[in-house]
Parts: sequence; structure tokens; C-alpha cells
Amino acid sequence: MRIAAFEVRPDERAAFAREQERPGIEGIALHEGSIDKDLSALDGADAALVLGKCHYGEELLHEIADRGVHVLVTRTVGMDHIDLEAARKAGVACDHVSYAPDSVADFTLMLILVVLRHYKAAIYRQNVNDYSLGGLMGRTLSSMKVGIVGTGQIGTAVAERLHGFGAEILAYGHHENGRVRELGTYVGLDELFAESDMISLHVPATPENHHMIDREALAKMKDGIILVNTARADLMDVEALTEGIESGKIGALAMDVFSGEQGIYHAARVNDIISNRDMAYLRQFPNTVLTQHMAFYTQQAVDEMVSHAVEAASRLFGSELV
Repeated sequence: MRIAAFEVRPDERAAFAREQERPGIEGIALHEGSIDKDLSALDGADAALVLGKCHYGEELLHEIADRGVHVLVTRTVGMDHIDLEAARKAGVACDHVSYAPDSVADFTLMLILVVLRHYKAAIYRQNVNDYSLGGLMGRTLSSMKVGIVGTGQIGTAVAERLHGFGAEILAYGHHENGRVRELGTYVGLDELFAESDMISLHVPATPENHHMIDREALAKMKDGIILVNTARADLMDVEALTEGIESGKIGALAMDVFSGEQGIYHAARVNDIISNRDMAYLRQFPNTVLTQHMAFYTQQAVDEMVSHAVEAASRLFGSELV
């Protein structure tokens, strides 16, 4: 099998070099750009490995299939950038990857502690030699009820970490997880919204989950609610978040993902004009922490994303030949 890998970062190259030695792999061609920028790079390939810099809609998927590529694997957990129904019609088999949940779970806990202890405001003050304490009084996790929305591998790992800090865990998920039941209590989503002091999101971006945090949801929550999102940007209505921050309904907000982040996050834009006004406006509040979609970004996760993508491509290519 011959593979064309796109949107390849420098930190992935060593992992791809190791995968070149996998039995059945004739070669892996590495490309920094995305498929839509250079379809000719697919020539001679049997499978394509991608990230999420472009949307794979009906037209692009048919163009991929016309090049003789019928296997598409995204090196991400989420697949919301791929129109799976259009892929089926085009005859392109698709898959995604999984990796150990520790990277995102650790990062989620870090964001929680950063907002609870007002570290953003504290570091700003230090930069101008202001070492006062006013306005920096924090809260302990052991005094809080934390709602975990989504109890898959990552949500469970976050619950385990929070339980270790003594937090009371409320959980919501379509399928109850035995480990999470040991750590906390499953409740309905409305009850989780109403009872939680903090809510952390760990569900995929689906039509059902689109803007699950909106004005109506916020109205059900406690004043001063703390929201953390290391999952998907589409889970949150940015206008509702902005209103919530301005009114004080939201006490703190931590987000590793943001609507319209494509072309901004994971790029050096120091001298550029950033056109995402919502991102710029929310970032300037003292009680908001926005990071550049990096919760996944550890050596272990990057290696697994590459190896699991090649494994998935091999499996799908094998089924195509049956």
C-alpha cells in the first residue's frame, strides 16, 4: 500500500519514518499542504492521511476518488470535517484515530486550575511588577461540584483526576461508564447544568450536540458557572458565551478550541491581522483562557495519531481488496 500524508507537521516526521518500515507499506509520501491545495499529490497513492485544515465535502471527495484513492483517514479523534455520507456515495472509506486520553485529560485539569486560581490575571500583574493579591482569591476543587458532559475515555480520565482532588463528580453521557459510576453520580443534563459549579465538555461535534451550551443552557446554570471546553468548538454558542461573560453569569471560561480557528491556530500569525473578532474579544477578558487547540499535543499522542492512522488505512485498504 502506498500512502500520501497531508498537513504533516515537523513533529510527525519521525513517527512517519518508523511507519515506513511497517509490513505492507510500500511508501509514505509526506506533504505539508492540504489535499485541496494539491490533488496531484494523490497520484499513485492508495490511501490518504489528513488532519482538519479543510472540509471534505462532496466535490472534494469525488475528486479524491477520481484520483483512485478510496481510503481516507484523519489523524484526529473528531471527524466533523468529513461529510461521511458524501464519502460513502463517492466510494471513499473513512476512519479516524484514537489515542491515550491522558494528554487531553491532563491539559483539561491544567486549564481548570489556571482559571480557579486566576493565574492569567496574576501573570499579567507580575509582568508590570504588581504583586498585590486583590481579586486573585481562588477556589479549591474539593469544594466544588464538577459536571462532566461525555464519559468516554477522555471524560473518564478527567473524572479520575478531579476525584483525586476531592471534587464531587456529576456525570452525563448516553452510555453510563462503570468507572465513572464509581467516581460520581450520573444525572440528567438539565440537573447537571443546574447543580454544577463547573462544567467540562467531552463529547463529539454532532448535530445533536451543536451549541449545546447556548443562552437557554446558561439560564439553567448557577451564576458564576465555570465552563471548560477541550472537545469541539461547535459545542458552544460564542455569542451566548460573550453575553455570559459580560453579565457575570459565566465566572470563568477556558477553551482550547474556537469557532473559525482554522488558519489561525497552529500557525505563526504574529504580524498578521486576525479577522476572528469573537476570538479577539473573548481573549481579552481577565477570566477567560484561550489556548491554541493544543490539549492533544504531547509526544505520546502525536506518535499514536500517526501509527493508528497508518493502521486504520491498512485495515481499510485490506477490506477494499477483499
